[in-house]
Amino acid sequence: MTKTALLYGGSLYDLAAEENLEEKLLEESSQIRKLFWENPEYVRLLSEPSVAIKERLDMIEEAFGESADRYLVNFLKLLCERGLLGEFGGCCEAFARRFNADRGIAEALVTSAVELTQAQKDALTARLEKMSGKSVRLVCRTDPSVLGGLRVELEGKELDGTVKGRLTGIGRKLKETTV
Repeated sequence: MTKTALLYGGSLYDLAAEENLEEKLLEESSQIRKLFWENPEYVRLLSEPSVAIKERLDMIEEAFGESADRYLVNFLKLLCERGLLGEFGGCCEAFARRFNADRGIAEALVTSAVELTQAQKDALTARLEKMSGKSVRLVCRTDPSVLGGLRVELEGKELDGTVKGRLTGIGRKLKETTV
């Protein structure tokens, strides 16, 4: 995350906190971020210097003016005017970090070979909450290359209980061993 994203995302969070809109803007910015990720050509169009700035701002208004909070729409327009629309994802991350920090929420990135069941997610959440002393929000993803087990990243710490991680550790020990 860049300093620019930290500054702009933090400023948006400060405004949202002042207006008691933190949850609403968090949800809406996540949805817009997903739309941008799914439609990168739209973001390129909004960043294209050959398209007049007024036209680009009108496109943002048309796309989000009726569905998103006015503060968020104006934030998108500000990023567009300053040529910083590519920083929107980082701004969303900075916003979410501030939101989570203010509420004592820790985000855990969980990687598994297969999709976890809800019961597994609930058990893992309870265990991580006990370990961290915070409320934990899981972000789950699958990666078949881990082969089995889980890799959890929580508050800058990585807990690797994957088969791939264990095999890598065994291979490292074998290399260190002299016969």
